[in-house]
Amino acid sequence: MTESIHPNTTVGAVHLTVPDIERSLSFYQQYLGFKLQRREGDTAYLGAGGSSFLALTERPGARPALRATGLYHFAILVPSRLKLAQSLRRMAETRTPVQGASDHLVSEAIYLDDPDGNGIEIYRDRPRAEWQLPGGQIRMATEPLDIDGVMAEMEGKPEPWTGLHPATVLGHMHLKVANIAEAEAFYSGVLGFDLMARYGSAASFLSAGGYHHHIGMNTWESAGAPPPPPDSVGLRWFTIRLPDAAELGKVAERVREAGLSLEEYADGLFVRDPAQNGVVLTAEDGAS
Repeated sequence: MTESIHPNTTVGAVHLTVPDIERSLSFYQQYLGFKLQRREGDTAYLGAGGSSFLALTERPGARPALRATGLYHFAILVPSRLKLAQSLRRMAETRTPVQGASDHLVSEAIYLDDPDGNGIEIYRDRPRAEWQLPGGQIRMATEPLDIDGVMAEMEGKPEPWTGLHPATVLGHMHLKVANIAEAEAFYSGVLGFDLMARYGSAASFLSAGGYHHHIGMNTWESAGAPPPPPDSVGLRWFTIRLPDAAELGKVAERVREAGLSLEEYADGLFVRDPAQNGVVLTAEDGAS
């Protein structure tokens, strides 16, 4: 049995391809409240406080792939229900189209797409003490969001919009995969994430340290699908951040023992999952 990945492991950043970086920067900054951290060549790095957790690389002419593996959505975790309410109010003020709003029992979430169809979730967690664990698995559901209750958080708090709160982070990644069993074998059997919930052969949710999920994956639109063409809009890679170089080394060794290729990137060690989604393993202390 694979040793569980260190409980302090998180997802760190997501890297996307977009066709028009100025349009994307306008959307993420004006509508969602990201802050531009820096630009290097054709890539822009955005975040909310200190380090960036969203990187956008421009590839003019890039188009969304039809029926392929890749990004389902990346999930922005705000620190409170009030901050979720402020994001929702900002979307209403800017008439930003929203695809959905759900209560997942462990969290409350809003769903939307960026101008190129990249899926985004903005959510807040309920306290862990409120999470239900029947049979050892976290109970999650998709119920209507209590929008009135969320918006009531702002009553008596006329704070002006200043963008995403500095404590906002990338909370989890949700991927399109071709086969759930193969994806679980990689993320759980090799990397060491713990299975938190499974929905038949169509969706699984895995995490480190008992979180509801750091990695979600499904085949709802991608069962048996190929990876997207390399010049497509969408996911380039995302980072899995281990707490230090020693823990990174343990996971890297398991990847090598599984016969998978590891490449050295500036951010860390690059590997592809069975659906060919890019993953970079990195360490909190910057060592790779």
